[in-house]
Amino acid sequence: MKKESHHIDLLNGHIFPSLTGLALPIMATSLVQTAYNLTDMAWIGRVGSHAVTAVGAAGMYTWFSSGIVMLAKMGGQVKVAHSLGKQQREEARVYGRGALQLTVLLALAFALIVNLCADPLIGFFLLESAGTAQAAKVYLRITCGLILFPFLNQTLTGLFTAVGDSKTPFLANCIGLAMNMILDPILIFGMFGMPKMGVAGAALATVIGQFIAAGLALFFNLKVNHDIKFDWKNMLPTKFVLFHIYKVAVPSILMVSIGSVMMFCMNRILEVFTTTAIAVFGVYFKLQSFIFMPIFGMNNGMVPIIAYNYGARHRDRIIGTIKLAVMYAVAMMLIGFAVFQIIPDKLLLMFNASDNMLAIGVPALRLISISFLLAGFNIICSSVFQAMGNGVFSLIVSVIRQLVVLVPVAFLISKMGVLDRIWWSFPIAEVVAAAICVFFLRKILKMLNF
Repeated sequence: MKKESHHIDLLNGHIFPSLTGLALPIMATSLVQTAYNLTDMAWIGRVGSHAVTAVGAAGMYTWFSSGIVMLAKMGGQVKVAHSLGKQQREEARVYGRGALQLTVLLALAFALIVNLCADPLIGFFLLESAGTAQAAKVYLRITCGLILFPFLNQTLTGLFTAVGDSKTPFLANCIGLAMNMILDPILIFGMFGMPKMGVAGAALATVIGQFIAAGLALFFNLKVNHDIKFDWKNMLPTKFVLFHIYKVAVPSILMVSIGSVMMFCMNRILEVFTTTAIAVFGVYFKLQSFIFMPIFGMNNGMVPIIAYNYGARHRDRIIGTIKLAVMYAVAMMLIGFAVFQIIPDKLLLMFNASDNMLAIGVPALRLISISFLLAGFNIICSSVFQAMGNGVFSLIVSVIRQLVVLVPVAFLISKMGVLDRIWWSFPIAEVVAAAICVFFLRKILKMLNF
């Protein structure tokens, strides 16, 4: 069957247009989402600082849920692409249906647990007032109680990308985000005859936007995505489908958890010196997200190309895609490195940094950014491992980099009593991770004897 014009041929043609054609809409979606988040917090901030605190606390669990849906999204995307590459269309449809059905089950389970345990979950943050805690519970129950919609949207987006189309889900997400931005002030402040709902209004605006995006993504999948057909008669995925989806996706969830553990441990190490060091560490992660965002977007475009050609046993296109992705990632990291080296003070002043924060933050950003020189390569390798169904390799790299090297090295250096030296743990960890990535990459490429 002839593919629609918005589909990219993952098996033929030049790799660069295919990679950029998939990656650019994904990057654009991330930028739109970032812009929305800033706008959303600006509206919530007008309600009061307690509202910002409440949404921030409840939002931690929403962020955590994004790791859970990766079970269905990443596993389904990779297995669908593998099957289509082998020209096994019916097998691809089985995995697509399995991913969607698993998404529904995960969403229902997560929503039930969050609603039953809302009090202890919010109580964990020790919020300063009962009013703030109550607002956080309201936001949590609404957004996570209806988590099915963003879960469905994420999985359906992954299925579209698996067949070479990232423009259609970009359109669905933009419409959903636009509706979210329109509804925010209306529901928060009670405009056009609507009741003034405050934090609850912000939560409802978010859910309605996600509902629209998920509905459009489902509609487009049913009408446009001819490679995936959903069979509503068989609502439960088989053990075979679950096993192969889990095999690819479980390492992704564990890597999210490892990142959280690393941040917790680093905060405990830094708090011995000063809470300002913790603030600097938090600011660094906000700043580095802008540097890493284009690479993660490109990664999401690279994975289906490699997975598709892995299924089709096209060795040359796999290697060509990896080389191009590595060059792109290294180039982006060099730009990030230069920015962090040249204007670290300007970056910190964006967050109203005090003189003390500048004194700690300027050397911190310069030292940590040395790790950028290898980070791009490591990120690409981890995604390559996942695209070929070897997510365990990615997990091993993540565990060694963050928990075996970074945290212990930071702890040992902290015993010297010099805060600035702790930041060297980041480039040291990246060097070790790069060596492991080279070993695994050579190992996995030897398997491509097609």
